[in-house]
Amino acid sequence: MEKESLLNYLYRFFDIIVLLFIVFDFGYDFEENYNSPHVIGLIFLSLGLLAFNAFKFFTFKYKSNKKVALANIFLLTGILLASFIVSIINYDFKTDYILQKVKPILEGGLIFYFLLRLLVLVRHIYDIYFNPAIVFVGSFLILALTGGFLLMLPSATVDGITFTNALFTATSAVCVTGLTVVDTANDFTIVGQSIILVLIQLGGIGILTFTSFFAFFFRGSSSFKEGLNTKDFIAQEGLRDVFRAALNVVMFTLGIEIVGALFIYFSVADVSSIQNKFFFSIFHSISAFCNAGFSILSAGLYDEGIRFDYIFQWCIMILIIFGGLGHNIVFNFYQKIKTHVVELFDKNIIHKKVRIITLNTQIVIYTTLLLLIGGFIFLYISEYNNTLLEHKSFFGKITAASFNAVTPRTAGFNTVDFTQMNVPSLLFVIFLMWIGGSPASTAGGIKTSTFALATLNIFAVARGKSRIQLFGRRISSESTSRAFAILCISLITIGISIVALLIFEPKGTPLLTVAFECFSAYSTVGLTLNFTPTLTEPSKYVLIACMFIGRIGMLNLMVGLLRRLNHQFYEYPKENILIN
Repeated sequence: MEKESLLNYLYRFFDIIVLLFIVFDFGYDFEENYNSPHVIGLIFLSLGLLAFNAFKFFTFKYKSNKKVALANIFLLTGILLASFIVSIINYDFKTDYILQKVKPILEGGLIFYFLLRLLVLVRHIYDIYFNPAIVFVGSFLILALTGGFLLMLPSATVDGITFTNALFTATSAVCVTGLTVVDTANDFTIVGQSIILVLIQLGGIGILTFTSFFAFFFRGSSSFKEGLNTKDFIAQEGLRDVFRAALNVVMFTLGIEIVGALFIYFSVADVSSIQNKFFFSIFHSISAFCNAGFSILSAGLYDEGIRFDYIFQWCIMILIIFGGLGHNIVFNFYQKIKTHVVELFDKNIIHKKVRIITLNTQIVIYTTLLLLIGGFIFLYISEYNNTLLEHKSFFGKITAASFNAVTPRTAGFNTVDFTQMNVPSLLFVIFLMWIGGSPASTAGGIKTSTFALATLNIFAVARGKSRIQLFGRRISSESTSRAFAILCISLITIGISIVALLIFEPKGTPLLTVAFECFSAYSTVGLTLNFTPTLTEPSKYVLIACMFIGRIGMLNLMVGLLRRLNHQFYEYPKENILIN
């Protein structure tokens, strides 16, 4: 045990060394100096890590530790082997050229190695402190702070960035909001944009889902305690296959993003204003699916080069909708299609009249369709003689109106100038932003199911019913109570944010502009009336808190802080309260 404890301390020491090398390599390496000592250092560090993990594999007794060490061995061996093969292929060239080819392999491999170690550390925290809500909140907090410091690295920006602006940008990326106080396209280098992209990906899927995936990979099974940490955040009822579900989430996300990137790449192939189309496609595919709204174009999707690229806009819309629905809705439909296909080709299977599409899926789909279709009709009529005039074709007007109905539901991309919109349109966009997407998705807002339950409960109370009944099912009172709690907390948080901004901003700032900004921040949308870049320092911190609360959910935080471990097995006498 003492030997393993010592090895764990050495492990953490190596992790710190790897982190320092990564920070130095990306943060302070301004010149393309492939002959510098730190490149040789990366090679020796990889060899040292390989030797240490091999020693750990043969020394440790626990099977889980051996699996972690074995995974690290395969990764490091792959890095060194790939570097060696590249060196052999380019043997006839100069040493500088060989190092130029080897360096990205070493950098990418060590970054991935560090991410694996970081996820193992987070999993270790689960064992020490068992409170899923607090761990979930803490994960996002640490990720936002880390991202803020990384964005302050010299090579991440063109002319440097303040801590406040770096923290705002990192929080906006982690919370998949999209509000920016600096120009992502011009103020950040390719390194800074890559950091933002990683933060979006981790924040979109959720760091707990990533951790669950790797924990399942290393352990091969899931324990009851570890399952509790993730079941609430990936919408999985059973604990038995919670980590397998996390694996499905990661694979589903990466699969959709890869396909989306391919479609985006071909849709912008003829756009000359986009230089690096490969990075552009990956960045916008991830940003769209994660409902982040970040763009590496200064004007966003309102850029003249793609403003009228309607195929590209439909690709973005489809990615936004898939991300906003959530994996559990898509998997539920997949299960139904799979069942019907199997029954169709296998005549020996006796059809079972079992409900496959869950009530949650039905509520989410119907509410989503209502908001999308209703939003399209309203905005098409409201903006027909306004912002839609610049789209000459009928297909262009339909695309623009559809995009304006999709993007407020927490995506945050803009293909029109929202400052030119009519007031009724802006108020309706605020309404769409407030509702947001679906639970267990990359979207924010109060969620479609929350809005649906609150609306259904109003009709149930008006009809004198004590419970909500829908599609042959009775909705639990706990779900209804939770929906109204989320609804009230959102309005309270947004209201406080609006008052705070009106205090901190110059006198005469329009109320609609401030309200639009606060709803956008809380619902992690990212749309703005060109107000974000002009924010004062205190207002930036108000929106940072608003974005963070909107992403993690104040109810999750309150549950983590206030939930008692002991249960009360008694009840006080009941008394009714007069409500008019």
